[in-house]
Amino acid sequence: MNIPGDDFYTLITQALQRRGAETLQRTLYRALREAILSGRLQADSRLPGSRLIAQQLAISRNTVNGALEQLTLEGYLLRNRQGTRVAHLAHCHAGQSSQALDITLARRVANLPAPTPRGTPVPAFTPGTPAINYFPLPLWRRLYDRVLREEGSALLGYGLPAGELTLREAIARHLALSRGIQCDASQIVITEGALEGVSLCTQLLSETGDIAWIEDPGYAGAKSVFAKSGLTMVGLPVDEEGMRLETHDHSPKLIFTSPSHQFPYGSVLSINRRLALLEFARQHNAWIIEDDYDSEFRYSGELVPAMMGMQENAPVVYLGTFSKTLFPSLRTGFMVLPKALARAAHPAIGSLLRGGHRAEQRTLALFIEEGHYARHLAAMRRLYRKRYRQLREALAAELHIPHRVLAGEGGMHLTVAIDGVDDKAIVQQARAFQLAPAALSGYYLDTKQGQTGLVLGYGNTSASQFAPGIRRLQTLITQWQGERG
Repeated sequence: MNIPGDDFYTLITQALQRRGAETLQRTLYRALREAILSGRLQADSRLPGSRLIAQQLAISRNTVNGALEQLTLEGYLLRNRQGTRVAHLAHCHAGQSSQALDITLARRVANLPAPTPRGTPVPAFTPGTPAINYFPLPLWRRLYDRVLREEGSALLGYGLPAGELTLREAIARHLALSRGIQCDASQIVITEGALEGVSLCTQLLSETGDIAWIEDPGYAGAKSVFAKSGLTMVGLPVDEEGMRLETHDHSPKLIFTSPSHQFPYGSVLSINRRLALLEFARQHNAWIIEDDYDSEFRYSGELVPAMMGMQENAPVVYLGTFSKTLFPSLRTGFMVLPKALARAAHPAIGSLLRGGHRAEQRTLALFIEEGHYARHLAAMRRLYRKRYRQLREALAAELHIPHRVLAGEGGMHLTVAIDGVDDKAIVQQARAFQLAPAALSGYYLDTKQGQTGLVLGYGNTSASQFAPGIRRLQTLITQWQGERG
């Protein structure tokens, strides 16, 4: 096992000297990540201890440990009692030119005609619902009134099919800072939530009968869209490293994944699997649909970078939504297309979409540009982190049947695996008590063969409801077991 020598410290020292406005921890993380991806730090190389690295670089040991822990979370490093070593990563071809992408639009959209310019109380534990009572509604109203005052009737027409330019520009700047995605407004399409983005991907990039790989268990909305589009779905199992890439007889046209926070398991797709998936997609002319679900709400370490930002011209369509970060009825999401695909799809987008919601989109653009969005995300991250820990405590104190908590430290839900129960029946009974967890088995392709359990949303559920809600679920499960005992 190789141990890096003096050139290791020279490399890191040079990066730290060039760090600019970044923190020392972020700079160290980037330098080590680039050294691993470029092969300068080879697989199985053992890194010096964090104390020695800190001494040699004259920086805090906490800074070093923070960078190493983030790299370990993403799968670049392996850490145990024997030390820290570089993981084996899949071979990849980063930085391919845009000409290398084979852009072939589906026949049903390639021949489209030329485009013509053109809320209630939420039960406890409902997954996917943010803390809407914490949204700064008076501020939003002031921004909305300002937009109407300045723009007036000019906003009453359809607008651009791809959405308001000001919002797309604001999203591009936000993604560059928060998700590591370098794009411009021409690559962004505003959608009515992430689900419309999935639908557009199927229309642009697949034909009836094509194969789509999906996470199993996974997002039910994507399955619904693929089924309506006549795609053949193949489920890929999920574990603590996210979706497992497995060999099948027929290659997919679309691969749907939520790598930053898998729903419902909560796992993070490791760097090794990300690179393998990107390379597979390139080799088989497949498209990855990256649903960046709940990426903004991570409670330990730094935000995990998006797959789309990992390689230039990656075969990835990125999906995001404001329905989870702001409020559901906003129904505003977006998709980011690689440049070559954005150019090819531009006429079809004009035929498939009509624009609209212009005042809301302009308001959202102001909300982002003036820093309100970043502040709201920070406030919600603190709130959800607290609720996450409180729900874990309530589960430990009140749920006495054997169970496993699967979802990681992030997002707005916890998944509790409970073997051998009829989770659908329990969920149905819970509704009579104003509780709305989801049945874990319902997220599998074969709902009769999947793991059973409960998906507990805590985004819009106050901590005061946790203990009594868990006690009620404990009672319902115990009653069900007694009836069948």
